[in-house]
Amino acid sequence: MSNANRHDVHVLNGLIGATLDSADGYREAADGAADPGHRDLFERRAFERRRLAEELSFTVRNLGGEPHADGSILAKAQRAFTDVKHALLRDELTIVGAVESAEDQVKARFEKALEDSDISATTRETIRRAWTQVRDGHDQMRDLKHSLQGQRDAGSRLFPH
Repeated sequence: MSNANRHDVHVLNGLIGATLDSADGYREAADGAADPGHRDLFERRAFERRRLAEELSFTVRNLGGEPHADGSILAKAQRAFTDVKHALLRDELTIVGAVESAEDQVKARFEKALEDSDISATTRETIRRAWTQVRDGHDQMRDLKHSLQGQRDAGSRLFPH
């Protein structure tokens, strides 16, 4: 494998790990969601993220590399902390907020990779296409969080303590 390919594989493997972390986070959010619509949304996003990780893995193999098969240990620790928080607060807004926060990090990883001047044009295009999916998922979670916050705020105005 050439040095250029080695760098591309390294960057892509980082994105695969972040994408798998995202899929795991969505899966756990689906398990914790009380709202059936949110549960379905999280399950679809988990499936989409796994599929995206497979597409990135295919690219890594084509470059002569070995794709990562797992997410990061840091993300697993963050999800464990979030699990404790959810158990204490247990509401849809908390779950959606945690997912949106994690998606901020995933989106930032993809944006950083796009700015990497050492990756090949072909790899950059692969990352750009993947980033579009990541951005759309992030934006959907952001909008859902804002919607839930608005509903909660409206409810507290109607029924003050």
